[in-house]
Amino acid sequence: MMSRAMARWVFAIVSVLLGVAFVWPLFSVIAGGFYDGEFTLKYLCAVFRNPIYVEGLRNSIMLAIGTTVLASLVSLPLAWLANRFDFPGKSILTALLLVPMILPPFVGAIGFQQLLGQYGALNALLGLGPVDWLGKGRYLGVILLQALALYPIMFLNTTAALANIDPAMEEAAENLGCSGLRKFLRVTLPLAMPGIFAGSTIVFIWSFTELGTPLIMNFGRCASVQVYDALKEIGSNPFPYALVLVMLLVSVSLYAAAKLLFGKKVYAMQGKASVATASRRVCGLPGLLVALPFAVVVCLALTPHVGVVLLSASEPGSWYQTVVPEIFTTVNYVDALGHDMTVGSIRNSLLFSSLALVVNLILGVAIAFVVVRSDIRWRGLLDAVAMIPLAVPGLVMAFGYLSISARMSNTGIVRESEFLTSLVDVRTNPTLFLVVAYAVRRLPYMVRSAVAGLQQTSVTLEEAAANMGSTPMTTLRRITMPLITANVIAGGLLVFAFSMLEVSDSLMLAQQADFYPITKTIYELFQLLGTGRYIAAALGVWAMVFLAVTILGASILLGRKMGAIFRV
Repeated sequence: MMSRAMARWVFAIVSVLLGVAFVWPLFSVIAGGFYDGEFTLKYLCAVFRNPIYVEGLRNSIMLAIGTTVLASLVSLPLAWLANRFDFPGKSILTALLLVPMILPPFVGAIGFQQLLGQYGALNALLGLGPVDWLGKGRYLGVILLQALALYPIMFLNTTAALANIDPAMEEAAENLGCSGLRKFLRVTLPLAMPGIFAGSTIVFIWSFTELGTPLIMNFGRCASVQVYDALKEIGSNPFPYALVLVMLLVSVSLYAAAKLLFGKKVYAMQGKASVATASRRVCGLPGLLVALPFAVVVCLALTPHVGVVLLSASEPGSWYQTVVPEIFTTVNYVDALGHDMTVGSIRNSLLFSSLALVVNLILGVAIAFVVVRSDIRWRGLLDAVAMIPLAVPGLVMAFGYLSISARMSNTGIVRESEFLTSLVDVRTNPTLFLVVAYAVRRLPYMVRSAVAGLQQTSVTLEEAAANMGSTPMTTLRRITMPLITANVIAGGLLVFAFSMLEVSDSLMLAQQADFYPITKTIYELFQLLGTGRYIAAALGVWAMVFLAVTILGASILLGRKMGAIFRV
């Protein structure tokens, strides 16, 4: 066990760092929306009187609801089938279900447009004229893209929740005459609700504040794009603060309401199941029927990826009103690693993500030790605060950092120092804020991984080392860390990979071309005429390969506990 004195010191230091890196940006947004020399509600009320802002908020909420509902309809039946049946090809199909996680939705939008646009592959295949399957408003296209990209989060959480249900509970229900659909609705579903709720919350908040996909799909009538368009007015116009504050309040309020609604019917099991739920083996035609929904979802989910890959491998201008490109080439892949914009962006992303990883290794392991290996009173609060970034929109955090940067840059001390200006002015050098943003946004991954490792490691081993005269640092270095290495590596892989492909923070904070990360470069390339969209697609494919390797490594190390990474 960690000594109380050391635990208190770690608690105090980590609390201060989280206060500066997480609470301060949120407070800056709240203050900007409520304060104008004195407390006021006029800006907040003005948001709801502005028909453009109201339309944007309404569209964002509808996008989030549509995405969450569609992702639920896809993931819940698949999770139940995966938990109840063993069928031919199950391991391969369930692994393929996670493939959408290796590509940010806004990159998939590039291939999606190429396939379903007016002169895309689908119209060429069906022999139709310029039918726009995405619709003029692009509303349904954004929902479909986000649902196909985010359903794995719900699938992972639901699968983990179903696997943790004690089969004795369902057996008892059957013995009392409750079976079939009634058993599922009265027993299985309530027991799995915490996992379902965790996944749906992340999907809702993620899709509610998603910036990249609406930008690429040219769907500008949503709140996230309106905030992005208002960045140039951040220093002089309080209305963007009020709009971001409304987005924060909506996210937190809906989360709290859903927690209150579902929390009342969350049932606790008396103990840990001694026997895992028995999966029924199905072969032949029944096995094919069970596998069919998995195959259909995989095919649909891989559609954007196929579009990105085909576009990246096509000669510019050779994929127009044809099912597949007429001319294939590998030049785009070479250019993606050698283009003036991409070389610098890869270097920048590696630097920002590596620094964020170092910060998270230190903070995440420290928080995990306080939570699991100490008995101080407020350790649960520290764990909750460390996980809150999953429930706070990245768009809100990025806007908060921009606000802090704008205010600090206008102080006399900073303006007189070239070094301080380059450190805190996002317009000059966003490195500090990008690293902090990446670290805060991905801290929950490291905390949950380290906590899982410590919970699996018996404290008696550390106590035995202490009884033999080992110092706390020696015990940590020689005993504890080697035992949780796999978990720390898995969390580190996820932190690094998702930081490399972070969208909201990158698009908003990186304002100078010299400091563009990969995702900002993909967005800028996509808007260029000529070969821009092809190089953007190729860079997206390289990103897919990189993230696929890291997620595969993390899933091998964590197994079914992978779903706990995405829980609030």
